[in-house]
Amino acid sequence: MAPSAQKQSSDTIAYFSMEVGIDKNVPTYSGGLGILAGDTIRAAADLDLPYVAVTLLTRQGYFKQRIDAKGIQHTSPVAWDIKKHLKPCKPQVKVRLDGRSIKVRAWRYEARGIHGTIIPVLYLDTDIAGNHQNDRQISQTLYGGDHAYRLRQEWILGTAGVKMLRALGYRQIKCFHMNEGHAAFLTFELLAEAMRKDKRSRLGKKQLELVRQQCVFTTHTPVPAGHDAFALKDAKQAIGKHPAWAVTKALGVKKGVLNMTYLALSLSRYVNGVAQKHGEVSRAMFPDYTIDAITNGVHVPSWTAKSIQKLLDQHVPDWRQDNSRLRYAINIPLKELWQVHQANKTKLIEKINRHSKVPFSPKAFTIGFARRATAYKRADLVLQRLDRLAAMAAKHGRIQIVFAGKAHPKDTEGQQLIKNITDAAKASGFKIPITYLPNYDMALAQTLIPGVDLWLNTPEPPLEASGTSGMKAAVNGVPSLSVLDGWWIEGCVEGLTGWAIDSPDKPAAQITALLRKLEQVIKLYYQKPEQYRQIMRNALALNGAYFNTQRMVEEYVRKAYLL
Repeated sequence: MAPSAQKQSSDTIAYFSMEVGIDKNVPTYSGGLGILAGDTIRAAADLDLPYVAVTLLTRQGYFKQRIDAKGIQHTSPVAWDIKKHLKPCKPQVKVRLDGRSIKVRAWRYEARGIHGTIIPVLYLDTDIAGNHQNDRQISQTLYGGDHAYRLRQEWILGTAGVKMLRALGYRQIKCFHMNEGHAAFLTFELLAEAMRKDKRSRLGKKQLELVRQQCVFTTHTPVPAGHDAFALKDAKQAIGKHPAWAVTKALGVKKGVLNMTYLALSLSRYVNGVAQKHGEVSRAMFPDYTIDAITNGVHVPSWTAKSIQKLLDQHVPDWRQDNSRLRYAINIPLKELWQVHQANKTKLIEKINRHSKVPFSPKAFTIGFARRATAYKRADLVLQRLDRLAAMAAKHGRIQIVFAGKAHPKDTEGQQLIKNITDAAKASGFKIPITYLPNYDMALAQTLIPGVDLWLNTPEPPLEASGTSGMKAAVNGVPSLSVLDGWWIEGCVEGLTGWAIDSPDKPAAQITALLRKLEQVIKLYYQKPEQYRQIMRNALALNGAYFNTQRMVEEYVRKAYLL
């Protein structure tokens, strides 16, 4: 199973991500970070890039979600057939951790591009006979366990990832791309390689600079708590002797803390945030580092409903080869776009009605909100004045809202959000049908997103690094109503591609601003349907043509990979 000659070239880009969402049958992702990784890999395949991806196998997936009648989230492991979807690689490598030698193997997934280019995705696995039971558990649960568990997962991802690439024949790699700080331990293995090459016993500036020239880093979170950090003494105890411990200042270690973001920042020649605003926020958070910005995108063929794809094939036949040509979707007849949208909406409503006790109607204005359930995303903001929503519905036309999203098992605030929404659904009854669809994943997203009339996003600014769910909505002709944060600062042309929600300082004023703008949108939908459909078409043509991973990866090639 040696890689092809192309993949062994000196131009190879090795893309490391703790999670990858590339196949609905391979549930090794929790949300946006993993989905973005999968979309990046697919876009690289479409662009025929010499790419290889490395991630961690999680045998129990993220988790399966069930929401009971009281709105309480329950979780259980996700059963999936590894051998059915991944192929085993022959080599095994060894790394040391906790004073033990750990065997690591890899499973291979092949991402195929539109021209037939195959990019291997390598899933690292420690569940091997002969390994200590604790070590076999490292590749079981994504983001599970405690800090110690996370440290060990990240050590395997970084160090075993580099060793596995070498074992598979990737000797000359131009660039190691760290998708978030989880992968930053790969720099430790590269430092060790540099020392062996130079036959040195101590690290020097030359080796540090050599590693820095090999690495690029994408940071994804403007929330300080989102950057993994470990007590230096705990890291040293788990990892054991390593030449990097002699240069901890150069690794960004401060006050006895090994911060994975600082490690990646310190040993990367190029760093970027994932939206223009996020770049600004990141530069303020890390003023000692040069941080650029490359705005996220979505892999259009993966997230566009089949019916929309057929419509694009008719009117913009080369959109897959060149996503920028989606701008010509502006010529799609509104009647055809509306017919396709209604079919997607009917499909979603049928799914909802199999789940919801309160029936949804394909004729009612349908709002969608689906993303990771965590406090700053404020999923329940729109439900703070049910009386006002009911008054809007009575005055302008029926309203119904569908929610989805998982809360991390340790995120009590996120779980409370889910309960708040289910409580509001009970309180509203038939006045405003509200439902929470469980187990939000790639498959559900591909039905939910194209089927709503409006995509709602209400993060607390400036905590949204980018967001991509609204981009997925746009490529299906679904406009967004969103707080101006993340990508929407760049994507919103008011009244043309969607609408912005003002963000006053006080929470009560924020709710008022949201409901005021929402009422304008609902009124437009019912009273001026032709104008609303034009905005739907604009979202597809204008936002779709830019906010895609084809454009995003091309930016990485120009700004990061070719340096």
